[in-house]
Amino acid sequence: MLTRRAAQLRTHPGEVSFPGGRLDAGEIPEEGALREAAEEIALDRGSVEVVGRLTPLSTLSSGAAITPVVGVLPSRPKLVVNPSEVERVFDVALADLAVVEVFREERLAVLGTLSPVWFFELDEDTVWGATARILVELLRLVLDV
Repeated sequence: MLTRRAAQLRTHPGEVSFPGGRLDAGEIPEEGALREAAEEIALDRGSVEVVGRLTPLSTLSSGAAITPVVGVLPSRPKLVVNPSEVERVFDVALADLAVVEVFREERLAVLGTLSPVWFFELDEDTVWGATARILVELLRLVLDV
């Protein structure tokens, strides 16, 4: 599941991201991920089988710490966006992200050094930043690309 963040949000407005947000006191990442997905897109927590975590990372622009949590669903869920947080929710097959025409890499100066920055060009959105880094790790693990 990917979302386009609502335009009025204070950080990363209009950007594509995964459902998620800050952890509440005492929450572990899996609990926070499921709670945030329920709040943002009405995902039924009980329908998600959490299968693991990816490598923790942070956003370059705001320094937000992210612990990606991966879950699977038995079928395509019925989702409802919370318009105060999400403009749009959508999914894309991992195989579609691995298509050469969809993926691109640029070398940009990040913190004084040239670093790879990855982009996925979708029909209606460009995925980049931390979300693209998470997707690249997931693609490497699942599809070995």
